[in-house]
Amino acid sequence: MILVPDTSVVIDGRVTALLEKGEYRDATIIIPEAVFAELEAQANQGREIGFSGLAELQKLCVLAKQGKITLQYVGERPRLEQVKLAGGGEIDSMIRAVAIEHGATFLTSDYVQAEVARAKGLEVIYLKSEMVNSFAPLMVDEFFDENTFAVYLKERVAPCARKGTIKESRLVQIREAPATEYELRAVAQECLERAKRHPDGFVEVEMPGVTVSQIGSMRITTTRPPFSDGIEITIVRPTREVSFESYNYAAALKDRLKEGAGGMLIIGTPGSGKSTLEQNIATYLAAQNFIVKTIESPRDLMVSDSITQYTALDGSIAATGEVLTLLRPDYVVFDEMRRSDELAVYADLRLSGIKVIGGLHAKSALDAMIRLSSLVDLNLIPQIVATMVFVKAGDISEIYNVSTGFGVPKALEQIGDPQIRPIVRLTNIITQETAAEAFRYEGEVMVTPATGLPKVTPIVVPKAKAAPVQAAPAPVPAQKAPAPVEIPEPVQQEERSAPPVHSMPTYEVTDDNPAWLVLEKEIQNEIRRFTEGDIVVRMITDTKAAVYIEDADVPAAIGKAGKNIAAVVSKVGIGIDVRPLSDLPGREVLTNDVPAPSNLSAGFKIKSEKKQLSILCPDHAGKIVDLFSGKEYLFTATVDDYGEIHLARNSSIAMEMIRRYGANEDLKIRPVD
Repeated sequence: MILVPDTSVVIDGRVTALLEKGEYRDATIIIPEAVFAELEAQANQGREIGFSGLAELQKLCVLAKQGKITLQYVGERPRLEQVKLAGGGEIDSMIRAVAIEHGATFLTSDYVQAEVARAKGLEVIYLKSEMVNSFAPLMVDEFFDENTFAVYLKERVAPCARKGTIKESRLVQIREAPATEYELRAVAQECLERAKRHPDGFVEVEMPGVTVSQIGSMRITTTRPPFSDGIEITIVRPTREVSFESYNYAAALKDRLKEGAGGMLIIGTPGSGKSTLEQNIATYLAAQNFIVKTIESPRDLMVSDSITQYTALDGSIAATGEVLTLLRPDYVVFDEMRRSDELAVYADLRLSGIKVIGGLHAKSALDAMIRLSSLVDLNLIPQIVATMVFVKAGDISEIYNVSTGFGVPKALEQIGDPQIRPIVRLTNIITQETAAEAFRYEGEVMVTPATGLPKVTPIVVPKAKAAPVQAAPAPVPAQKAPAPVEIPEPVQQEERSAPPVHSMPTYEVTDDNPAWLVLEKEIQNEIRRFTEGDIVVRMITDTKAAVYIEDADVPAAIGKAGKNIAAVVSKVGIGIDVRPLSDLPGREVLTNDVPAPSNLSAGFKIKSEKKQLSILCPDHAGKIVDLFSGKEYLFTATVDDYGEIHLARNSSIAMEMIRRYGANEDLKIRPVD
């Protein structure tokens, strides 16, 4: 008898299994080169099925040496373009061609391959899934007992197991001798073959370096280099059934389900028992005559046959969600939502009217709210999630109601912000206490606990003048000099503490407070990263400062949703009140009019613009002049024909002039002889 097996039966080990049972003795087994090439390519990519198939071929070589079979390798190795078309059946076509050429019986466990081969006129042996009771025990079964729910195997490390229950578990070493690479390869191959042959088994994930397979209630995750530093196998299974009635607050949770709570999140850390609770809820709902579906990747919930379990459709959870909207289920249980796109599918299903119960990794309900608020609009959260159930150590710890209302958030009450705004609240349905609040503040969504808030210093930003971004002043025409702006006499130092106009705070004099001077300088340096204009810093108290900058530069200094100014506050450690420079008394336009002594000029004016600083001295048009601060020489400049000296705003000379003006120094100008 001549047999040509395809890749599927080589990978699942069915050929050697049949030969060991005494079937097809003395048969001639022809392995097409296309099978060998496909397995080699899979192994090079680090896929477990490639290694499993190559191990099966090695067993066939041993049987051939023992004289039990005749083994031949025939056919052509597939070309690159054929490999690229493998998904369309090009490699399978080459394998069938070998069977046709040699008049052989085609051996496969792939239903589509079997039907195509029959259509080609081939004699086909289709190997269906075996009965559960026909399987021998797995090698990993020796590591499990009635109290073991996880086994960890890694090469060069002694095997360990986690025993007990989710509430109380311990990690124990189950063997002194470390696992070897050869042993783990054999375990991985056996588990993969069993997953392909078992009626309740399947390969859930197959990627380079990672294979996740399911055999009944047992999930096997295998990793290998280069993804991991060695072969590692983790086997997880439930130890015992947990009754829904045994959970804390089970009656309250059932009431929420009876009320038709449309969206529910089961929250907890990995291994806390979320999936066990989800499958209990799914079983309970199915018993109440609801149509229940699940979305799982991998599919490891232990539910009844009446509940259909779905995984990613063509690698896309979003596509699965679209199909579920067509199936019209009463409830969807969405297990293990790990990524933002899966949360988006959850939200889409809820907004389409389907009741969804989802599992989400989070260490608290507050963290879950933060993740939701980053994904959907704040006002939509109560429409998507009505209940949050926090699971800890295998039991229900808290149940929260998600609702919306209007009021002043607790976090803003302590900083004196009385504005009423929409608030999304998490309320413990057992204690009726509000645990967390989500609200919008300065354009950004904030999620804060409702109790135990630390004392904070508020960041005050201007409302009316800072919101619109003002355009830069129009350039001065070349043919006409700008009109000078008359200003009052310079404000003397002792006048800084006088009550200012516009009901602004009274500033204390900082000359006698070195600490304030240091803080003012530090704040000025930090703010200068966001603006090139004038910066005047005045300390109000030990914990608060007022910063005056150009009106048009205020939005840039504050940043989107206040991020820039918040970073400065975090660094310097005090509250900052950002205000337009036009709000500084006597500084609507930065100018200086200095009466000069007899040997100096009659005076000059200074005008601050967006891009430049202008010194207006029309009496010295076309002359070279020196500028002094008292008796200190500053610099020499040439006055243009319109009587102006122009300095770049970000130049060191211009900044020095601004600094000295802010200090009320005696600035003077004198023509050079």
